[in-house]
Amino acid sequence: MATKSKSTRTTLNRTQQILLGTFLILLSVLLGVAFLSFFTTWHSDQSLLLEFSNRNAEAQNAAKKLGALVAYFFIYQLFGIASMIWVGFLFVTGLHYFVGSKANKLLSHWLWGSSAVVWFSLFFGFFFQKQPLLGGVVGYEINHFLQDYIGWIGVGLLLLFGLIVFLVVQLNFTPEYIAALFSSNKSKSTTSPSSSEEEAPSPSVSLNKESKTSPFEIDKKTLKPTISKHSSIESSSENKASKTNDASDLTMEIEVTEEETTPEDQLAKRLVKDYGEFDPTLELKNYKYPSIELLKDYSNGGGITINQEELEENKGKIVDTLRNYKIDIAKIKATIGPTVTLYEIVPEAGVRISKIKNLEDDIALSLSALGIRIIAPIPGKGTIGIEVPNKNSTIVSMRSVIASKKFADAEMELPLALGKTISNETFVVDLAKMPHLLMAGATGQGKSVGLNAVLTSLLYKKHPSEIKFVLVDPKKVELTLFNKIERHYLAKLPDTNEAIITDNKQVINTLNSLCIEMDNRYDMLKNAMCRNIKEYNNKFKNRKLNPNDGNAFLPYIVLIIDEFADLIMTAGKEVETPIARLAQLARAVGIHLIIATQRPSVNVITGLIKANFPARIAFRVTSKIDSRTILDSGGADQLIGRGDMLFTQGNELIRLQCAFVDTPEVEKVTDYIGSQRAYPTAHELPEYVGEESGTSLDNNISDRDVLFKEAAEVIVNAQQGSASLLQRKMKLGYNRAGRIIDQLEAAGIVGPFEGSKARQVLLKDALSLQAFFDNENNNS
Repeated sequence: MATKSKSTRTTLNRTQQILLGTFLILLSVLLGVAFLSFFTTWHSDQSLLLEFSNRNAEAQNAAKKLGALVAYFFIYQLFGIASMIWVGFLFVTGLHYFVGSKANKLLSHWLWGSSAVVWFSLFFGFFFQKQPLLGGVVGYEINHFLQDYIGWIGVGLLLLFGLIVFLVVQLNFTPEYIAALFSSNKSKSTTSPSSSEEEAPSPSVSLNKESKTSPFEIDKKTLKPTISKHSSIESSSENKASKTNDASDLTMEIEVTEEETTPEDQLAKRLVKDYGEFDPTLELKNYKYPSIELLKDYSNGGGITINQEELEENKGKIVDTLRNYKIDIAKIKATIGPTVTLYEIVPEAGVRISKIKNLEDDIALSLSALGIRIIAPIPGKGTIGIEVPNKNSTIVSMRSVIASKKFADAEMELPLALGKTISNETFVVDLAKMPHLLMAGATGQGKSVGLNAVLTSLLYKKHPSEIKFVLVDPKKVELTLFNKIERHYLAKLPDTNEAIITDNKQVINTLNSLCIEMDNRYDMLKNAMCRNIKEYNNKFKNRKLNPNDGNAFLPYIVLIIDEFADLIMTAGKEVETPIARLAQLARAVGIHLIIATQRPSVNVITGLIKANFPARIAFRVTSKIDSRTILDSGGADQLIGRGDMLFTQGNELIRLQCAFVDTPEVEKVTDYIGSQRAYPTAHELPEYVGEESGTSLDNNISDRDVLFKEAAEVIVNAQQGSASLLQRKMKLGYNRAGRIIDQLEAAGIVGPFEGSKARQVLLKDALSLQAFFDNENNNS
């Protein structure tokens, strides 16, 4: 079973819509003919109903035996002549599908139509009891049943109530609306013809926001006329002439309100109506999410095994140890987790919490257990927690957390199934809200498995069009399995062979490239007047952004660095600076960072980095100092290893058992994805040209782009040397725009690369540029 982020609602393609629409239209015509014919032929066809299988018997109904049988069932046995309403709705439904229009409200129409069928059946059964074809058996029998209990007066009132419900809910036929129409007619009739001709404006209600005389307002959601709460229905010589006196004027007012939308919005609505919303998954529409069967089930069908003897023994030792120090316990209870059991104790009144906290080592000694952790007090509870490792731990499989309802139903942008809590609940968190994650732990404590769990979660939840990974693996062995999904999920620099980055020089270029991508995305969001990637993509899906203006659907980008300490040691500030920029700014444009290290010392995880990584995961570390470096508190040094971890998102610490996903499982998942149709290449990041390569550009006129001169004019006129400007003005791809910028630098038109800033334009106006080209032509 594959877990998908999208609804599994079945949608019809255009061919299927046409065929279904045609079938429903023809079926409605056949039923209409059969029903109408039934009113004149039902006497002669009565005997045929008992010998339907006799081919020699001939029916008089225009639709023959089947028509006679179906019409008898619906008109006589059910709802009478009201059944014709269903025929009409069947025709309208078929027409909807045939012309390809949106059918969002069809279900509502059918429900109201069916209610109307029942109402008319009761109506005809009440007033025309001697004509059973009008109300049918249902109308006749229900009328008799109701009259036995509430009488004919009750039935009449019940029918009246049904009519009022329809008028109020569907037609907005309220007392205020009737009063407004009456007032409008009255004021119109009392106005003399001469004064009307002289003073009255065009016959429509004013839509001026400053006008306070009109009692009408338009509900912009329902486009229905309502009565203003700030105006009374009074007659005056000024507003009498401006009021309307019939429903056509109200329709005119509604149409004017609809026209207040911008032309761009109207075009977008028309495009969505004709073609539907933009679907980013369309290029890989047949992509199948990995099956849950690819992951291994380590539980062998069982859950956590409760060892009652172990629980009682530990409870007794905790109580005895505390009693030795004259600390009495009022209450103690246990919550059993996969690897750790939480014992919650309520001390007697007058016991200081710090006294219990200081007995951590003594309790560990009495229990003969490693990894005792005391939480004093437990946040949100009036208890003190003592976490004790289980003698026999349970493996939390990746399969169990992926298959959990909590993960399947997670309404998150980037859901991560990290593992299970101490109460054995699946723990799912949204990377998009973190917005960046810092992981640390000593060698062999589960850090690499944690990264695999993060990647697996996203692979099971997101389509290749929705997310891209930038993988940095200095150790060259941890993330190599993900090479198989390069053209599905990975992003890389142009003209590089490997999508998984192992060379430190490439890491620096990639990080700076991500900074350029971030700046480009901010430009796109600014031009689209959106605050974040979610708003932007929704706007693009609704076809409100023109792709010809440089707009495109933006996938989330997740940068994962497996061994950050090695990069800091070899590259230092060249790595720290772009990572700090990304951590500070990239959240809104959908770029998120996950950094892992096995040495969480202060020279690796600097204050600048920590400040922008509120979400942190700590596996077991060797010292309290390392624990405080990663978590700003102790506790990570008391973990028991093998995936035992602490998670914080800036508030309380949560102890989790990380989901275990082994290398063969990752290999099966990546093989499954890699065997499917992919994009032609990996997702290309913007080209980054380092400072050292900017000074050695070859100013070869013959190698210049054909749009070089036009691009130079755009840059000089705008006095802004950036590739994104060329993209927007000349509708170029980023790589081509970047190459032209490099050629302009080599020619001396723009200055060198200055990080995220636009390059300086060295020529000040169009005359200087023309002189430059004339000089080049003379020299050549």
